[in-house]
Amino acid sequence: MSLHRVMNQVISPWMIEDGPDSDIVMSTRIRLARNIKHYRFPHLMDEEEALTVVDELNEKLDGKAFEQKVPLLTLRMEELQPIHRRVLMEKHVISPYLAQHATYGACMLSDDERISMMVNEEDHIRIQCLFPGLQLEDSLEMANKVDDWIEQEIDYAFDTQLGYLTSCLTNVGTGLRASVMMHLPGLVLTKQLNRIVPAINQLGFVVRGIYGEGSEALGNIFQVSNQMTLGKSEEETISDLKNVVKQIISQERIAREAMKKVSPISLEDRVYRSLGTLMNSRIIDSKEAAKCLSDIRLGMDLSFITNISTHVFNELMILTQPGILQQYAGAPLDTKERDIRRASLIRERLLLEIHKEDEDK
Repeated sequence: MSLHRVMNQVISPWMIEDGPDSDIVMSTRIRLARNIKHYRFPHLMDEEEALTVVDELNEKLDGKAFEQKVPLLTLRMEELQPIHRRVLMEKHVISPYLAQHATYGACMLSDDERISMMVNEEDHIRIQCLFPGLQLEDSLEMANKVDDWIEQEIDYAFDTQLGYLTSCLTNVGTGLRASVMMHLPGLVLTKQLNRIVPAINQLGFVVRGIYGEGSEALGNIFQVSNQMTLGKSEEETISDLKNVVKQIISQERIAREAMKKVSPISLEDRVYRSLGTLMNSRIIDSKEAAKCLSDIRLGMDLSFITNISTHVFNELMILTQPGILQQYAGAPLDTKERDIRRASLIRERLLLEIHKEDEDK
């Protein structure tokens, strides 16, 4: 694998797979925060020390493929163009913080992009494992295997009482951040989400936007994740989060069915107006595109729309992001140019899908 392939393979292979409850849960992510013994935390390191951390990890892990079949490609942030960093962020491979602030950081990435490791983000190492649908246990199992593999070569900063030591106190303990990406148009349109979120917070979980902390919930997509890492085992955290997510899934399905029962024509009209907008717009910004894509995905899940695959929603939510649009264009684009290219890409992709479905009948 190479940087060229990562940039041109915009849709990560795992994204086109189906998973449990995939009508509502788009993806599951497990992240483990780890630090290397005897090094200062990244925010205290100078350039030389930060580069030494990257070199040490690359030297000790390069060529030692995880489970003998998953080699990791090392991408150094200082060698990447800003557009490349943005594309990695929009694909959820790296965080906004690593993309924007960690000049001497790196990303180590598996071929299918299911496994990634951020280096010198807020911590020396942040292991990430991504799965489609609701697969918390499988994601945790994979992350723990990667963690054990790294620990064979690296001495972690660990305290017998506190657990794994991290730069942020909220990550001390297990260092585990589990998150589930959910499409929740039913709860948003019925105005129930604002009532549910405080209850979720009281249980020790948080609801954020599509790129995590401080980001916006574009297209009715939200991340639900744990806040506590100290005082709970990994298994307890996963079990509690799964219970919360299952309740949200249940409430979302009830909300969708209620809308369909009470005002089916109005709901169908909303879906097809959004489809019409996407099929005919010549210029569209990211917020309007995300809103319309959310509507047609809801229409697919409720069987209003049957000639478009649900994978198209996931694909277009990624393809229409500003960085990826510019990567495809091969040049910087201003806001208006991006909006024009976004509209064109959506039209072409939807027409291609509709024609494909018609030919298959």
